[in-house]
Amino acid sequence: MAQELGRPVIKAFNNIYSQHLLESGRPKGDAGRIALPVAGDDAAAKAVVMGLVNELGFDAVDAGSLDESWRQQPGTAVYGTDLDSAGVREVLASAAPERAAEFSGMPSSPGEQPA
Repeated sequence: MAQELGRPVIKAFNNIYSQHLLESGRPKGDAGRIALPVAGDDAAAKAVVMGLVNELGFDAVDAGSLDESWRQQPGTAVYGTDLDSAGVREVLASAAPERAAEFSGMPSSPGEQPA
């Protein structure tokens, strides 16, 4: 995808509710600070995004490459949770690529057959 866009692609902010992003940022070192996974193939671009995550009041966790970013998709243990850095690292490491049926597409999804 980065080749098509001519820019690095970094995956972040997909696992946090917008309201939590707005209201749950905390200063670095505060107890209960939420961590967010950040995945990408360009180390410099990923560092910029991780800095942004920190500035917004969250701990950034390096989630590996874009090929590994499935670990933060819907249906994984990190998706839609407010975990700390240790919790995010733990669930990313234990994630399995299989998805529950409800996350494999809806009847109206492109390529799906109507029910």
